[in-house]
Amino acid sequence: MAEVEVVLYTRRNCPLCDEAHAFLHDEQRHGLFRLLRRDVDDSTVTRLQFGDDVPVVVVNGQVRFRGRINPILWRRLIQSLAR
Repeated sequence: MAEVEVVLYTRRNCPLCDEAHAFLHDEQRHGLFRLLRRDVDDSTVTRLQFGDDVPVVVVNGQVRFRGRINPILWRRLIQSLAR
């Protein structure tokens, strides 16, 4: 099985970010990926890169979702990468 790394870029006091984190945290039960959470405000670079465009889900270095995560597309993506 391939190692899949998922980075969730978030911000404090962002309900949509909390929703994305809860979804991804729950999806981790399948063991198909490693989840990292990064606050965009911890770095000038990420703040400039993502601005108010959070949450952002980056899978293996590629932006895959901005805002809400589509569960069907997510599962198709993660299953194909985990093979």
